[in-house]
Amino acid sequence: MGLNVPEYATWSSILERVGKVAPGGFDGERLRNLHEGRWQDSGEPSPLTTAVDQTTIGYLPKLDGPTAGRAVAAAAEQHARWSSVPLADRKAAVRAAVDAMTAVRDDLALLLAWEIGKPWKLACADVDRALDGVRWYLDEIDGMLARDTDGRPVERTPLSGPVSNIASWNYPMSVLVHAELVQLLAGNAVIAKTPTQGGAACLTVAHALMHDAGLPVTLLSGDGSTLSDALVRSAEIGALAFVGGRSNGGKVAAQLVDTGKRHMLEQEGLNCWGIWNFSDWDGLAAHLRKGYEYAKQRCTAYPRFVVQRDLVDSFLASYLPVVGSVRFGHPLAVSDDESELPVLDFGPLISAAKAKELRDKVAEALHHGAVPLYRGSLSHGRFLPDQDTSAYVAPTALLAPPGASRLMHEEPFGPVDTIVVVDTVAELLAQMNASNGALVASIACDDADVAEQLAESVQAFKVGINKPRSRGDRDEPFGGRGGSWKGAFVGGEHLVHAVTLGPDDERLFGNFPGYSRRPAV
Repeated sequence: MGLNVPEYATWSSILERVGKVAPGGFDGERLRNLHEGRWQDSGEPSPLTTAVDQTTIGYLPKLDGPTAGRAVAAAAEQHARWSSVPLADRKAAVRAAVDAMTAVRDDLALLLAWEIGKPWKLACADVDRALDGVRWYLDEIDGMLARDTDGRPVERTPLSGPVSNIASWNYPMSVLVHAELVQLLAGNAVIAKTPTQGGAACLTVAHALMHDAGLPVTLLSGDGSTLSDALVRSAEIGALAFVGGRSNGGKVAAQLVDTGKRHMLEQEGLNCWGIWNFSDWDGLAAHLRKGYEYAKQRCTAYPRFVVQRDLVDSFLASYLPVVGSVRFGHPLAVSDDESELPVLDFGPLISAAKAKELRDKVAEALHHGAVPLYRGSLSHGRFLPDQDTSAYVAPTALLAPPGASRLMHEEPFGPVDTIVVVDTVAELLAQMNASNGALVASIACDDADVAEQLAESVQAFKVGINKPRSRGDRDEPFGGRGGSWKGAFVGGEHLVHAVTLGPDDERLFGNFPGYSRRPAV
């Protein structure tokens, strides 16, 4: 029996529903920008293509630099007013926005399925984590604004200007919208750049509901190179929050050098799982399966396994069946309209171009001598008849990627694992630290004391012992070591402290030019 997309989950049906919820944000299939306190038909429209099946689903209006500059100036005026609003009123407005988004939770998740290819359950989790997380901050914000980073009583105040948010496309709600709502709670106006690769419609609906609740939000679309002067270097900006890769993060960091501006720059890294004197293979297998969520397009995914030579055969006996059982395909394809949406590990990569780039990296590694341990086939995926599958990549595993290949040093950001074999603890640590810092890492070892000793030498912000680590929710701090993070750490009160002012002598937790300060994790 052939597959199809149920009527309620077709793009046209979703767009019709959300257009009624957020009429100001849409002009038919064309999205609008939100600046200077209103939705505007500003910008040159650019087609939005879904990676799910390569169809055009809308048009994103890309702004020019001068328009973005005026938007930032207007956001600064909003900030001056909002920063004097009492906390109780800020909480009421944020709570109203959260309640409004909760009412359209399913449509926000369906938008994510089409825009960035998230399977249904993962898309729901992205929305739920954002809303549940902000509810927690609503309960905790009073105390967070009443102490400094050392726990001393102090009255924290908003920044001097709005917070500029430039985030990647993979978690529009649980990273970007979540952070904005907390920044608003803390007394700051916010500016968000729409990721050009995906998530624009979902963010348009979310920001429309935030705007309707009276929150000072600005949503701008455009190319990073065009908008960077306004969103990064403008004197009116109080802080910059960036989530993305090393290359773009490095460019942003270079622009900040002479500004002294508060910043939080998350720049990824090659997260590794080191395996040494280990035997709980059934336990590891359960973690391996979950690791394939969203095609490993996550900043906390584990694409590299560093394995003791004597354990390679046992590792592969556990690993290969897991890889072979991974489920992928069209996120919304069902056998009939009455069926529930499919339970998949992942859908497409964010674009056909990204899929081709990843396939080229695999071919390069094989050309230079990597050994193919597993190469899945798209024929095992779940697709519509005659569907364009150019953005999909089947699971792949390579042994011993050579130094000449990019996969040896770079995070693939896709369902491709690399396995490196080592003989000594020194080799293990050297390979786990190959990317000069990471966000997370894990050590698999039967001896807990040995595992803890190894973890101390791994250059990652969080190191799990016989389990993975994640970004975390609510009061769990998040940051990076080495080149994976610059500026203030976030998570819990660290996020609130990063976007507020305490005493003049306060030392925030984070990585700064003059010092690094890390909280207990």
